[in-house]
Amino acid sequence: MNVPVIRPRRLRQTPAMRRLVSETRVHPAELVLPLFVREGVNEAVPISSMPGVSQHTLDSLKRAATDAAEAGVGGVMLFGVPETRDATGSQATDPNGILNVATAALVAEVGDALVVQTDLCLDEFTDHGHCGVLDDSGRVDNDATLERYVDMALVQADAGSSILGLSGMMDGQVDAVRTALDEAGFLDTAILAYSAKYASAFYGPFREAVDSQLSGDRRTYQLNPGNRREGMREATLDMSEGADIVMVKPAGSYLDVLADVAAMSDIPVWAYQVSGEYAMIEAAAQNGWIDRRRAIEESVVGIRRAGADAVLTYWATELAGWLR
Repeated sequence: MNVPVIRPRRLRQTPAMRRLVSETRVHPAELVLPLFVREGVNEAVPISSMPGVSQHTLDSLKRAATDAAEAGVGGVMLFGVPETRDATGSQATDPNGILNVATAALVAEVGDALVVQTDLCLDEFTDHGHCGVLDDSGRVDNDATLERYVDMALVQADAGSSILGLSGMMDGQVDAVRTALDEAGFLDTAILAYSAKYASAFYGPFREAVDSQLSGDRRTYQLNPGNRREGMREATLDMSEGADIVMVKPAGSYLDVLADVAAMSDIPVWAYQVSGEYAMIEAAAQNGWIDRRRAIEESVVGIRRAGADAVLTYWATELAGWLR
């Protein structure tokens, strides 16, 4: 018998050794917590398809953000759920609309401790559930939608959002918003471009989270799940238009795209661990099929290993507590 000389197991013998030689680590500051705030409710409303996640009141939202800040989480991403919707999503650009009021409230509450970010998209605010305004034939009108995004950007920036999350996947959205922000004097407001955002089945629970009115799908503007190079193309375009950060979404099923974008990007690359990814682990854990904590930690470290500089995850606060 030939005794092996090279023994990789030497570096796996103890927890201390494994920790010392770990190639990828997760830090609380690399986590962003998505939060939902709902207009017209007196207490937080649990989201049945996302155990442990709720639509918040303004008060419970501030408590959740404070908890995240105390855990060392890097930022929060806000989504608004209005009481009324219309064809153009007018509540999105009302300074007194739920998302903009909540943004100002969180900036005042925790703005010195973490980065308050806002989702810039119309889907939560339209009565048809699409991410833009529709033309006479019922198709999303790209250029008319850009005008609405510009208006949203200015209101969100004025409310104090530090990073605008452009998630609508309209052509030219980064350029339009960057130009408008600069012309209005919001030179320091950053843009997070949801660049490689795929038309995914894993968004299912999110529809409940924002009470989506969508009928049909978003395949005319979100990416085909089979297209790897197209994700790179979108990220490259967004960087050329002035994005400060680019995003791959979902995370778990698109780690190849994430690795591609991270390898070529000279700006931060983030990834969103979406509602369906969260729900699957929670459901399996509730059935006793997997070790919940280990699965959560492994899923997030895998996203970081693929190249994400930060991860949006609904476990951000809980995971940060474990890491600390």
